[in-house]
Amino acid sequence: MPKKKIQYGCKECGATFAKWTGQCSECKEWNTVVEFSEPKVAGFQGYSGQLQSVQRMADIKPESIQRFSTDLAELDRVLGGGVVPGSVILIGGDPGVGKSTALLQVSCHLSASKKILYVSGEESLEQIAMRARRLKLPDKDLLLLAETRLEQICALADKEKPELLIIDSIQTMQVAESNSTPGSVSQVRDCAARLTTFAKQTGTAIFLVGHVTKSGDLAGPRVLEHIIDVVCYIEGNHDSRFRIMRAVKNRFGAVNEIGVFAMTEQGMREISNPSAIFLSRHQEDMSGSVVMVVWEGSRPLLVEIQALVDEAAGEHVRRVTVGLDQNRLAMLLAVLHRHGHIASHGQDVFINIVGGVRVAETSVDLALILALVSSLQDTPLPHDLVVFGEIGLAGEIRPVPSGIERLKEAAKHGFTRAIAPHGNLPSKPISGLTCHGVTSLVQALKVMEKL
Repeated sequence: MPKKKIQYGCKECGATFAKWTGQCSECKEWNTVVEFSEPKVAGFQGYSGQLQSVQRMADIKPESIQRFSTDLAELDRVLGGGVVPGSVILIGGDPGVGKSTALLQVSCHLSASKKILYVSGEESLEQIAMRARRLKLPDKDLLLLAETRLEQICALADKEKPELLIIDSIQTMQVAESNSTPGSVSQVRDCAARLTTFAKQTGTAIFLVGHVTKSGDLAGPRVLEHIIDVVCYIEGNHDSRFRIMRAVKNRFGAVNEIGVFAMTEQGMREISNPSAIFLSRHQEDMSGSVVMVVWEGSRPLLVEIQALVDEAAGEHVRRVTVGLDQNRLAMLLAVLHRHGHIASHGQDVFINIVGGVRVAETSVDLALILALVSSLQDTPLPHDLVVFGEIGLAGEIRPVPSGIERLKEAAKHGFTRAIAPHGNLPSKPISGLTCHGVTSLVQALKVMEKL
């Protein structure tokens, strides 16, 4: 029997330590570090089994992957075109954001044509059935199981041989060999590893529901995200009915692909044209507001950015961003002061991305600067104007990927004017859209004054 090595891990972020500490040095939470043990691996003593033969890559013939649809087009988009048999997919998000509801919808609709097993460690079978009937889902052929012991789940799944297995949630599962409590670092890691092995051996696709910590990361060890194939997060505020599912890891498709849903009385309803819901603007032109085109996954998305610049009430100025990196705002304010000769000292600056969208790409730079200047000078921008472009520290406007596709998306939604990097201008004019190509911040500000 190998000796067990005692380690300590944080229940919130999954960080591991050699000794116990009262505060986690990673997430700064108190009293979250607990003890867990893992077997000590003995040194290599040789291998007595049958050795596998090595192969040249040129001799390996690629196999075509036959995906199957989840009956939700937006979810299929996030997954890269559908579910791959034998893949393990983790769906994370805040409590009540719609993780279980979305997977219950998928399970009920697919159960008419495929064998689906829904395993719950948090709800009873009566609760699941009641929720399915409240959502008016076809629940006739769906197989349900309320169990937390992973050995029993794998044994039953091997007997029933479902094509899709739903585990709700991975934090409630436990293996008999581990003495730690469910949801601990070792339990989550061991359960995920065994389910991944089961999926690869049997070809069963598995959906895992994962809880998140206070910081928004998946609870459990960081190695959990490396074991599985796809990691998706569902984002959304409780006061908004819109939900955004984003793929942060995908071995079978594009990363950062998003799907937009609306939470209704009948469950999660997909939004096929997400740009329309983020463009509910005022009828009159207002200062500090402009529409930009961001690239999410494999498609452009039109969103509105709002800026408010006001006199600071106290000695310290405030820089507040919602849906945007605050450090990016500080850098752009410095560029605006140095190269645009427009200062914001003594001013509070507030930035908001309408609709709860989080923008991480640099194409937001030019739209952010123009919205700031519009609010500072109280000069409204035209409502039919769309802006995008990256700004460098020298004040230059850099082109962004897929510029022509962004302009075509803007024209499709009725925008007639655009300010974009000169390197993104199309070789042929886009019908109904007048494009102003700019190469520097000073040039962009001059174009703004003429509009």
